[in-house]
Amino acid sequence: MIVIDETTYDIPVKGVRRTAEFLDKYAERTEDGILHRELIGVYYNYVLTFGRSNNTTEYAALWDKLTEPVEFHEVTVPDADGTPLTFQAYFSGVSDELVKETDEKTFWKNLTVTFIAQEPARTPE
Repeated sequence: MIVIDETTYDIPVKGVRRTAEFLDKYAERTEDGILHRELIGVYYNYVLTFGRSNNTTEYAALWDKLTEPVEFHEVTVPDADGTPLTFQAYFSGVSDELVKETDEKTFWKNLTVTFIAQEPARTPE
């Protein structure tokens, strides 16, 4: 399950991949070869892959949320110690694959989305 903008979507999460991106205010190498930089912070970004669901209504609601044209969303994902981590993010690279289509329903799999953090999770002290 995933929580986006305080709404829980009952679609199984098949995989979570996270990255820690280091963002600099500036980074400059001087003539002596030494790199000088000012670190803004470390951003935690996530790639989630959802499992297959027979609940096509819930799946469609999640797809609509992930493709909603707004700047940022509040998302809750698993953190390192298993407790939920809630942060503001924008969505990137939403995709899925058609499984089968019947007269009544269309079934999809491998729904994948990238959550890009709005602000750093960690900053220099």
